[in-house]
Amino acid sequence: MRDHCAHIAAVKRRAYLDWEYWGKPVPGFGDPQARVLILGLAPGAHGSNRTGRMFTGDESGNWLYRVLHRAGFASQSTSVSRGDGLTLRSAYITAAARCAPPGNKPLPEELRNCRPFLEREIDLLPNVKVVVALGKIAFDAYLGILKSRGAIASRAPFAFGHQREYRIAPAGPVLLASYHPSQQNTSTGKLTEKMLLDVFRRAHKLAGPID
Repeated sequence: MRDHCAHIAAVKRRAYLDWEYWGKPVPGFGDPQARVLILGLAPGAHGSNRTGRMFTGDESGNWLYRVLHRAGFASQSTSVSRGDGLTLRSAYITAAARCAPPGNKPLPEELRNCRPFLEREIDLLPNVKVVVALGKIAFDAYLGILKSRGAIASRAPFAFGHQREYRIAPAGPVLLASYHPSQQNTSTGKLTEKMLLDVFRRAHKLAGPID
């Protein structure tokens, strides 16, 4: 994945030839006191890999931040660069993989290599009440961490589906599943803006009032 990121950053897309691509692992972004953790798949080759901020600079991010703004988690509805003034309230966004994978499909070993970074972020977010997993890969990555920590015995009882909701333990975060706001899902109608908004309104309700 690192080679792919560096190659994309050097070659660029014609529309972004004047950009200096980030081209490195993309860090998480948001409120360190977050009560909602949003977990995506991986940086987009010409989105986050270009801008250096999760879900920023591509159509998936356009959908996500528009919905987060409507749900009260984001200060604005657009996200175009690290310096655009966007802030998140009670939400933190990260991904199962930290670098843009070829074909947007990280290999299992690549996800395993990235997992310690995700685990460290989870440990640094003690106030999280809700985890929103965007897509099955993110959903499975989070369940894998829970299993390795003994919080669940098996991933088998947890079936992925849009707006599926699981309370892992009485005191633990609620896991909410959502289709990923990829262009493939949004352009075909598999995921609508209302469907995504419903997920985050539910997350808002479960997490409590936003400061």
